[in-house]
Amino acid sequence: MSPDGTIVRVNRTLAEWIGSDTQDLHGQSIHDILGFGGRIALETHIAPLLRMQGHVHEIALDLVTAKGDKIPTIANAAEKRGSDGKHHFTRLTMFKAVDRRTYERSLLEAQLRAEAESKAQQEAAVVREQFIAVLGHDLRNPLAAIAAGGRMLRRSEELSERGELVLSEIEMSVERASALVDDTLDLARGTLGGGLVLERDPEANLLPVLEQVIAEIRAISPEQPVDAIIEIEGSVSCDRRRIAQLASNLLSNAVTHGSIEQPVRFEARTENSEFVLSVSNAGEAIPQKALDRLFQPFFRAETRPSRNGLGLGLFIVSEVAKAHDGTIDVSSTDRETRFTFRMPLTNGPMDAAAS
Repeated sequence: MSPDGTIVRVNRTLAEWIGSDTQDLHGQSIHDILGFGGRIALETHIAPLLRMQGHVHEIALDLVTAKGDKIPTIANAAEKRGSDGKHHFTRLTMFKAVDRRTYERSLLEAQLRAEAESKAQQEAAVVREQFIAVLGHDLRNPLAAIAAGGRMLRRSEELSERGELVLSEIEMSVERASALVDDTLDLARGTLGGGLVLERDPEANLLPVLEQVIAEIRAISPEQPVDAIIEIEGSVSCDRRRIAQLASNLLSNAVTHGSIEQPVRFEARTENSEFVLSVSNAGEAIPQKALDRLFQPFFRAETRPSRNGLGLGLFIVSEVAKAHDGTIDVSSTDRETRFTFRMPLTNGPMDAAAS
């Protein structure tokens, strides 16, 4: 793999395992052939360890075949760096672990079946609530503690060059893990029942919220210009944090997949009793086959796959739109790809805001 996770060389054995051709795999992201758990492990565990110690051994990863089946493997990974410390590539070696993993899974499945037969409906509700509680509390608390410890070290300790590297990796891993927790929590709420939780403000002022989102995207991707027009008259009954999440996900998607030759365009306005927010970018058109699946969880367009994340951004956008009784539409041509969010507008006694 190249440093960004692109497959640059693969042997025939692995290609035959997943029912593909070696040439077809060249240029794909490693995420495209890994299961959901493997993607999380790669970004939050394997990649940070590789950067810190250069190798990782005996990691359980599931390969996903062309038919969608899973092949359990045990993997070893090692980074190849030059004398200047520059990362050239990562070698990933996989061994089939069908028998051992199948036995482990059969035991777990037997236990789950026995429990499900006795109290299926009751346990489903309990599992749902516990799962959401774990993500919302039990995982966030230790992440917050790690982040606080990192800030304390950075303020009060004189670190070596190696210490600075390790601390930076810790901080980046905490940020990535926190984002994955948030996305997975939203996935759980959207798919296990109940939908996203909104904290509606009937007189929400969206102007400062949207301006902050745009400023953050510009700071993260200074090479990609973002043109913004915000024309909001009155208040909007909505959850400001969720609208900011929707806007951030759409802008991040546009910056990732759009052409840097032309700016990303962000527009937010009130018109005809609606709040309308749109994000557009230049670049290659999205094929119709991909358009039909863009808002499904874990989907990543094959034309220009994202090198990071789990493919939950647009799914969460659609859930935020649905929770606000709104719609999210996409159109894509060789000239422009545009996402448009619309929701009913409730005006309140707030002064007109424009930017």
